[in-house]
Amino acid sequence: MSDVSRLRGSFVALVTPFDERFDVDEGALRDLVEWHIEQGTDGIVPCGTTGESATLSHEEHKRVIELVVKAVDGRVPVIAGAGSNSTRESIELTRHAADVGADFVLSITPYYNKPTQDGLVRHFQEIADAVDIPLVLYNVPGRTSVNMLPAAVAAAAQHPRIVGIKEATANLAQISEVIRSTPPDFVVLSGDDFTVLPTLAVGGRGVISVTANLVPKLNAELIRLWERGEVEKAREIHFRLLPLARACFLETNPIPVKAGVARLRGISPRVRLPLLEASPKTREELERVLATL
Repeated sequence: MSDVSRLRGSFVALVTPFDERFDVDEGALRDLVEWHIEQGTDGIVPCGTTGESATLSHEEHKRVIELVVKAVDGRVPVIAGAGSNSTRESIELTRHAADVGADFVLSITPYYNKPTQDGLVRHFQEIADAVDIPLVLYNVPGRTSVNMLPAAVAAAAQHPRIVGIKEATANLAQISEVIRSTPPDFVVLSGDDFTVLPTLAVGGRGVISVTANLVPKLNAELIRLWERGEVEKAREIHFRLLPLARACFLETNPIPVKAGVARLRGISPRVRLPLLEASPKTREELERVLATL
């Protein structure tokens, strides 16, 4: 069982680089992992929304998890994206992540199906019963059309292998209620770059971040300043990062952030259809904001 105390700080929702054939660029992926560890990122999250998991085949998905786990080599936690709108498929992906050595899995609420709250709880309980790896739930109703409400999160949190949640609602009332109604060791991570500091203020432990792809050191420093009680300095970074968060969502994530990583780290800006590469206007705004950071 992984140490839940490692679920803290700035985790990057890692982009998946593609080569000129739109295949996974394995060398670039390894280089990104190494850069993030050098920059102080606290953990790596491959195959999430930002990693374009929706257009990776199962074989590619599994390969990316394997590559990241091997590249990290135990230096920071890996939270492997392993969710699906099929419970059986989720179990398969979760078992694979456990087998190759991921520390945790990120398990999204089933999209498109629109399950009930009881169905959500049963879905995650079934996965947790079938595997031997801790689950971090992922609530992002803007993507899935279902919002896992605090009562359902609290029910799921009774399972010993359901240890946390990535809350991407940006709803601080809901986030506060999740924290209030779950056990003290249940970890809430912000899934929204605009509300990292407010989430920390109500008891969150960190963030799974899009903007950390571009400025990992600043994102990690915000968390560390907060943990040291240097609230004013943390607030200063929060406001410095807000324009970048806005720029990263000018178009559908990960279109803008991948363009930014291409500019900073030399990967290809390619995204898979039905997504398209960032428009000139978005790239121009990213350049402007990054120059200030």
